[in-house]
Amino acid sequence: MTNASSSSLPSDHQASLIDGKGFAAKMRQHIREDVLAFHEKHGVTPGLAVILVGNDPASEVYVRNKAVQTHHAGMRSFMHMLPENTSEAELLALIDRLNKDPEIHGILVQLPLPNGLDGRRVTNAILPEKDVDGLGEINAGRLAVGLPSLIPCTPLGCLLLLRDQLGDMKGQHAVVIGASNLVGKPMALLLLAEGCTVSIAHIHTRDTAALAREADILVVATGCRELVRGDWIKPGATVIDVGITRIKTDDGKTRLVGDVAFNEAVKVAGRITPVPGGVGPMTIACLLKNTLTAAKLQLEGSAE
Repeated sequence: MTNASSSSLPSDHQASLIDGKGFAAKMRQHIREDVLAFHEKHGVTPGLAVILVGNDPASEVYVRNKAVQTHHAGMRSFMHMLPENTSEAELLALIDRLNKDPEIHGILVQLPLPNGLDGRRVTNAILPEKDVDGLGEINAGRLAVGLPSLIPCTPLGCLLLLRDQLGDMKGQHAVVIGASNLVGKPMALLLLAEGCTVSIAHIHTRDTAALAREADILVVATGCRELVRGDWIKPGATVIDVGITRIKTDDGKTRLVGDVAFNEAVKVAGRITPVPGGVGPMTIACLLKNTLTAAKLQLEGSAE
């Protein structure tokens, strides 16, 4: 189904694809250069500690990929793989040690945690200046009131892609579908800071489709595969699809899909991120960016 108002578009219209993979590769190269300059200035190599509790195979692959990318960026990676039955006291004790370790500039605890561990308490135990996931309440509060902060990696990646594609976003109507602390809320705050008029749709929104049709910029982060259809999209809008779900195909294989029905949306949108290859690569690139920012904060008192 397509948007009735899309009749103004040519029948063969195809949105421009936003190449997150390519953008992230350039970002990682710039970060590597900045890390070398930082080391020359201070004699210090930024260090990232990643903590994984439990043995979820997907999380293990993701965490190891973070370690590989950290090394490629010229930074040090410290992996802490803890068993499923790790107590909260043990986890908090590890975080306390890492907080006090001058070789560690960033700390990331892979979420979700196993049952019995309080994610909020654990996240807030990380020093704000080492909170490279940007999920602690100090960084969240600083973002909310417009102060410099470490910003959650996925929304930051989305923002960088939007700046690259659109430049000045003042006055544009941005709609964020999804109101999570991880993506939706910080994304809305970042767009507000860019001068956008921002609307947030969530589970209680009465007519999400109608709201989405008003968006010049549409960011979708719900975890509901292909929720947003082609007729939800304003012709020419810029669409950022944060979602990623693996589904089985008729031939017994699997493929990745987003929260946006891509084959429909690409016929209406002006620009769109593909899945995979859109937002995903930006998340790890922004983790590396945040680690360098954290190191600068700790050694220079500023991220500049």
